[in-house]
Amino acid sequence: MPPKPNYARSRELLATSLAGIRGVGPKLEKTLAKAGLETVEDVLYTLPLRYEDRRQVRRIAQLRDGQREVFVGEVLAAAETTTPRARKRLFEVIVGDGTGQVSLKWFHYHKAWLSKRFAVGTRAVFTGEVKRFGAVREVHHPDAELLGSRTLEEIMAADPLSFGRVLPVYPLTEGLSQKVARKIFKQVVEAYAPLTVSPVPPEILQKNNLLPLDIALRQCHWPEVGENESFDEERGPQQARSSLVFDEFFFLELGLALKRRGIVLERGIAFNVNHVYTKPLAAMLPFRLTEAQRRVLGEIKHDMMSIHPMHRLVQGDVGCGKTIVALMAALVAIENDTQVALIAPTEILAEQHYIQFHQWLDKLGLKAVLLSGSLPAREKQAVYEEIREGRAHLVVGTHAVLQEGVDFKRLGLGIIDEQHRFGVVQRGILRHKGNNPDILVMTATPIPRTLSLTLYGDLSVSIIDQMPPGRSPVKTRVVSETKREDAYAFIRKQIEEGRQAYIVYPLVEESEKSDLLAATQAAEQLAEEVFHGFRTGLLHGRMKPAEKEGVMAAFKAGEIHALVSTTVIEVGVDVPNATVMMVEHAERFGLAQLHQLRGRVGRGSAQSYCLLVRSKNCSEDGARRLRVMSETTDGFRIAEADLEIRGPGEFLGTRQAGLPDFRVANLLRDGRILEQSRREAFALAADPEFDSHPKYAGTRQALLDRWGSRLELASIG
Repeated sequence: MPPKPNYARSRELLATSLAGIRGVGPKLEKTLAKAGLETVEDVLYTLPLRYEDRRQVRRIAQLRDGQREVFVGEVLAAAETTTPRARKRLFEVIVGDGTGQVSLKWFHYHKAWLSKRFAVGTRAVFTGEVKRFGAVREVHHPDAELLGSRTLEEIMAADPLSFGRVLPVYPLTEGLSQKVARKIFKQVVEAYAPLTVSPVPPEILQKNNLLPLDIALRQCHWPEVGENESFDEERGPQQARSSLVFDEFFFLELGLALKRRGIVLERGIAFNVNHVYTKPLAAMLPFRLTEAQRRVLGEIKHDMMSIHPMHRLVQGDVGCGKTIVALMAALVAIENDTQVALIAPTEILAEQHYIQFHQWLDKLGLKAVLLSGSLPAREKQAVYEEIREGRAHLVVGTHAVLQEGVDFKRLGLGIIDEQHRFGVVQRGILRHKGNNPDILVMTATPIPRTLSLTLYGDLSVSIIDQMPPGRSPVKTRVVSETKREDAYAFIRKQIEEGRQAYIVYPLVEESEKSDLLAATQAAEQLAEEVFHGFRTGLLHGRMKPAEKEGVMAAFKAGEIHALVSTTVIEVGVDVPNATVMMVEHAERFGLAQLHQLRGRVGRGSAQSYCLLVRSKNCSEDGARRLRVMSETTDGFRIAEADLEIRGPGEFLGTRQAGLPDFRVANLLRDGRILEQSRREAFALAADPEFDSHPKYAGTRQALLDRWGSRLELASIG
């Protein structure tokens, strides 16, 4: 066997084009490219979706319901027919072998071709999933290999890729059959898997009972399973798959570990805490901070006083009081003659933070400014100047703050809200706006542990796990369209008892293509017909910040009884007297958003309610989301459900989040391996030899290849 190439040579070989593989002509090359397969590495990492156990050929009487089986049968009858109820056409073939009969059905077919292929008397080997309907067994769209004059033994010997073993079932594209895919994949795996080099240090593989990369790849594609050995067709070879998952997670976690280590080694600003502004603010607040808020604030202050830059994540459910903790941290930075940047993912969120913060800062004699993409050019330039000259103490804005041209006199603290919409890269840009400023990240979307380890494994974590006193859980009900009048009656009763209500709509204006009620029209209708005699208000994203502020102030003061709003009120609105929220077309919202919206009520001691109005044409996923909302108020359970329904990419908005594109690993399923790889990666990053010892050269290079630019790891290697 030829010697293994080194890591660099292995990378070159894996970049070989599939055009050079025997049997791949121009047409097949195009078909493979459509499926994203252009190099041998693409093929090696396109693992089977599942497997088919074709080790045993069974008699028809032995076929197991619900299993994929291989059996031999002779065609007894074949004809086109229709289903009794739906009157849909199908092609049916009855086959038997003396021990029993089974019905084979095709719902998408070419009649002339099937009639010719399965003439009465034809013998074949069939493979497919056995279903039972009453006394009848059926197999839909089976694979079939005609025997002709050959015996079963002859055909199995002539086609070892199709029979007598566990076979991979690959994800396909149009024009590519399993048979062709298996042939090409087998060739690539046999020739190139041995040339892959595992850059994970061998002692780590050994300690964790993992296979080297080449063996893991071969086992995943073509599992070697003994004749009587049990095999899970859905899960596949577990040790091999775990090894590949570990390999993917390990390098991400190693990058995050080095990033955290680099942050710890860098010098930042060592702040002094003299409570110049925090004490007066605490005296002005109409409430006392909770134990959890004080604990987290203590952790933040401890980081800020260190000579190394802070990189801390504050996680806490809706309504736990993260915003005031962030404001306190901002005031510590401001009292040390530095500026603070607070970045939110949307203009609405940025505006809300600005409205909240500038009210407090004004009272303290400090200046807050708002910077968003939609500001007119002249106003934008004026804000730029205030930031550059240091007259703006706190800059609240969107991604616009990260753009070129926004120069701080001395940035001391960057606060990022709703972290999962910003990736590691954005955090890096913010750091470069100053001389290693402290970074504080906040999220109200509880993120399951596996995701938090991949998204902010380079951050220290603080959790505000306590709600302000006197709050009771919000009761949530799903209301059908037909029961809307009952919901209105309930809201009127709440208002009569001196409470206030939110009514939330998904859109601002009626769109031509949309059947949604627009908030503007609804406000008029509700004022005239439903809440006659009460005062209604309207709040939406197209209003100017000053208008929004006026409406919110009136609502807070109790001058507005029912506030009709779009999702503008998702975050940061605190009106303890508002006890009921009605969300129209609730199934149109994501779980995280519904959880955020619901967090606007239940802020006082009175029992609060959330009514989710479900449309007639609600999808299955939509109904599932509403069911979750009615069953729990636990943010972490909601986040887990959201992740299951939408998958990690959708849940986080992968594009913005910079979430890694794992080829094998699955964040939902592989949490245990993620924790394992993280332990090993952080231990290796702490080893003084890692940075320079030749034995780690391949590991360092692999890390740079995979994550260098995305994690800003240029200094490694």
